[in-house]
Amino acid sequence: MILNRPDDNFTTTFGRAAKSSNSPQYRNMGKKRVQVLIQFIYSVQRFINQTWRERYQANISEQILTLFWSTIVSIFTIGGLIGASIGSTLSVKLGRKGTLLTNNIFALLAAVLMGLSYSVGLFELLIIGRLMCGINAGIGICVQPLYLMEIAPTALRGAMGMFTSIFITGGILTGQVIGLNELLGGEEYWPILLSTTCIPAILQLVILPWFPESPRYLLIDKGDNEGCKKALKQLHGAADCDGEWDDIEKEKNNLLGFDAKKPWDLFADRSVRWQLLSIILLSAAQQLNGINAIYFYADYVFKRSGIPSDKIPYVTVGTGACECITALTCGMLIECLGRKILITGGYTLMSICCVLFTLTLTFQDASPVVPYLSMACVFAFILSFGLGPGGVTNILTTELFTQNARPAAYMIAGSVNWLSFFFVGLIFPFIVIGLQQYCFMVFLVVCVMVATYIFCIVPETKNKTFLEIQNEFKSSSYRKAVSTNGAGTNLLSTSM
Repeated sequence: MILNRPDDNFTTTFGRAAKSSNSPQYRNMGKKRVQVLIQFIYSVQRFINQTWRERYQANISEQILTLFWSTIVSIFTIGGLIGASIGSTLSVKLGRKGTLLTNNIFALLAAVLMGLSYSVGLFELLIIGRLMCGINAGIGICVQPLYLMEIAPTALRGAMGMFTSIFITGGILTGQVIGLNELLGGEEYWPILLSTTCIPAILQLVILPWFPESPRYLLIDKGDNEGCKKALKQLHGAADCDGEWDDIEKEKNNLLGFDAKKPWDLFADRSVRWQLLSIILLSAAQQLNGINAIYFYADYVFKRSGIPSDKIPYVTVGTGACECITALTCGMLIECLGRKILITGGYTLMSICCVLFTLTLTFQDASPVVPYLSMACVFAFILSFGLGPGGVTNILTTELFTQNARPAAYMIAGSVNWLSFFFVGLIFPFIVIGLQQYCFMVFLVVCVMVATYIFCIVPETKNKTFLEIQNEFKSSSYRKAVSTNGAGTNLLSTSM
């Protein structure tokens, strides 16, 4: 679970790059960041070296060891991209519930492979296990919000969609806690730590079969009227299911004659171009907005604030708790304030934090108070991210598309998210060395651009059916076309 932190992709790279930097400050930052995971990293690398020596009667070279370690870390991203690519296809073939249940196979395989790697002396099992973990994450992050929001009533759709973000942040917090030295962070426990991925998989295999399949999938994709009615009664009760049935039936009638779309169909369909552009931009921004940079700088800031190095992991747990609490808060506010206010406000606050954090890092030695202001900026940035971008992005991916286009939209959004994740891990260390603390000016531009785009283009989706949202996007697009070419109002009326 520790290996799944967002900054793992560049931990090793920056550790090497910082050594060549001319700034002692940034060399120390690289060392301090590596120290957070140093015991775990050394344990795995020692296992690889030991296995190599037993096989070939010689120590492994530093270059080959670095190659193996980098592969173990980065192959998770490749697995995530594969999972995102196949998740939507599986959700159409097997159903939302069936895909989630099948996806647990990857988590269980990963747990077994990584847990047994040390005892059988095969470090290659770590690589395969990490790949399985990535596939599991890629499928889950696409299909889980899809399932949750399709079974939710319209009035609670946003709150239900936030559960994905809540449990992701809860998983990060759990990983931080059980990775402490007092629990499973000791050198001899790393195989057990990695095998804990089986716990949520087992829980889901026990609990999820008691829940129904998505009613929308049953009626629109499968044409199963009785199955849909049964699922709606189980979810909403016999008295309250009629309204949801009418909503689903209207969407089905609107999609008569249309099959489930493929990703390339969305790129060719001009009627969803603004929705598609929106989810691509939001998915990329979720990784490029600077949240990984904040986690990277956090240890340096905590150290400058006077926190001892051996206590920093415990403070880092505080950042995880902060993100988890914010996701819970967002879940409670989303049906009250709406999606647009939360995500626009989140990116606006992150923009302000980028400016303030750059200033506090630049004048770190100006006053004893400045390091504490930097620490406040770290928590403020994490709070701002969790308030909107961290959770609302997935919700909008579901709400901006109708049933036949939604799985393909998730495939595109998931692929963009994982590619952006890989891009950040590859480029970020060099941005830090080149721009130092001014790297946050890059993230400032990203946050400002995204906030402006959402404010101008993306409509509010709170308490609206999927068809109402689609019609509002069409209406908005045609109004822009009319204002541009003066074609008159007939074009608008044809869109409706």
